[in-house]
Amino acid sequence: MARHEAPDATERRERSGWGWFALWLVAAVAVGLVVKTFVVTPYVVPTGSMRDTIMEGDVLLGERVSLYFGDPEVGDVVTFDSPLDGETLIKRVVAVGGQTIELVNGAVHVDGEPLDEPYVEGRPTYSLSDLPGSAGITYPYVVPEGCVWVMGDNRTDSKDSRYFGAVSLDDVTSRALFIYWPLDHVGAL
Repeated sequence: MARHEAPDATERRERSGWGWFALWLVAAVAVGLVVKTFVVTPYVVPTGSMRDTIMEGDVLLGERVSLYFGDPEVGDVVTFDSPLDGETLIKRVVAVGGQTIELVNGAVHVDGEPLDEPYVEGRPTYSLSDLPGSAGITYPYVVPEGCVWVMGDNRTDSKDSRYFGAVSLDDVTSRALFIYWPLDHVGAL
């Protein structure tokens, strides 16, 4: 004679299985949120201000962990909250607190030395202080402590620190690691 389980026992086991599934699902979502908030975050690039290093529509991964242990350095590509409207922007760090920025004949000078910037591909760098709504930056400009000076690689099509001024380190949200989409743009930054 075959043993049959009572309908109540089968029903309890099925509910128990769904309970474990729900628990695992909630745990996975929680871990994902923690990773996105404190470790890495994807970003979709909305503009061409970093062209040709990063193109419009590229999706990149920004890491946050290193910012807990040290400030961004010159040359780092970072994401940050815009001082104008809080929108997430991506630019290159050109100078850090205490350094002096000058724009001389279309070239960027930091502490009196011209920067070697192959990523601008010969595009000149001029002041944006005459644009309506700009912060009216005058040069030479000393970057305040606790801030970074950021600029887009596409200097002729980028509203950056030349327009809105230095960015507080508190507003830097990640260091860009690499582009992972589209596949023909995959690469480290």
